[in-house]
Amino acid sequence: MRGLFITFEGIEGSGKSTQVQLLTQYLNNHHLPYICTREPGGTPIAEAIRRILLDPLCAEMLPETELLLYNASRAQHTGELILPALQAGKIVISDRYYDSTYAYQGAARSLDYAVIDSLTAFATFNTEPDLTILLDLPAEAGLSRIDNRDLDRLELEDLSFHRKVREQFLFIAKKHPSRYVVIDAQKAPEEINRVIINRIQVLLGDIA
Repeated sequence: MRGLFITFEGIEGSGKSTQVQLLTQYLNNHHLPYICTREPGGTPIAEAIRRILLDPLCAEMLPETELLLYNASRAQHTGELILPALQAGKIVISDRYYDSTYAYQGAARSLDYAVIDSLTAFATFNTEPDLTILLDLPAEAGLSRIDNRDLDRLELEDLSFHRKVREQFLFIAKKHPSRYVVIDAQKAPEEINRVIINRIQVLLGDIA
């Protein structure tokens, strides 16, 4: 039996890491088999590509190069880790997946969506998430949450860049309402977690 593929999306500082951690606690408590991963990254090869992508010293990277590297990382991640886990009946939780490419490289970098469509289908082996959690908040609020840490290459982009990313995530969510759950990321973490668990219980057959 195929597993369940859950992705988390949102701008920088939206609280994805916190919600992934709370979800894994729930899955552990219910003895459900899962893996937790992230993009870019998730496997040794994909993590090596991640280091290049997010390195602030790579400021001269072209948008086209960025797009191709994200998809190279995604192909390795999907083929080596995600698909085998799903085929084994596990729940796969990923901090970001291909929707981030449409938001960051499509909307914010103004790259051709038709090109992104083709690369996405190729790099994901036509794999789609069963559920995507969008943690939404204004770009200003998200960036204020991360201003006390060393920022990576994308986090260092200006406010208008991150506003475009947010707008595109909301557009994607409206386009795919059956897959997406949009949650106000300014709510308390425990309240957000309850909304996520309620939706996952429906997908899992209300196991709780």
